[in-house]
Amino acid sequence: MSRQVLISVIDDDELFRTVLVESLGSLGYGAQGYASAEQFIADDNHLSCDCVISDIHMPGMSGIDLKELLTARGSKIPVLLITAREEPGQEARAAAAGAVCLLRKPFESTSLVQCLSKVLKV
Repeated sequence: MSRQVLISVIDDDELFRTVLVESLGSLGYGAQGYASAEQFIADDNHLSCDCVISDIHMPGMSGIDLKELLTARGSKIPVLLITAREEPGQEARAAAAGAVCLLRKPFESTSLVQCLSKVLKV
């Protein structure tokens, strides 16, 4: 039996994070939520996930900072970034950091599934 795909969701908005974790569960993925990038990094099992979905704008470490840290540590975990803000150059910064997708809140579940399918090859 194959193991369930595990996705880590990092967002300081508790309601959004909870809804996204539940939505991923309803789509057949395993999901774990974190209130911050620091909380995710502090979890001893953080490198066992198959994908990270992180908000860009959070207190402390941003989603882009997190992706850069994971890359510097040699991690190949794909990172999808999400944001509710429109900022010039944001797509370019996300791409330069190595994010595989940038989704703008609110986004359709089909957009999320397309990004996940691309990175997880499912």
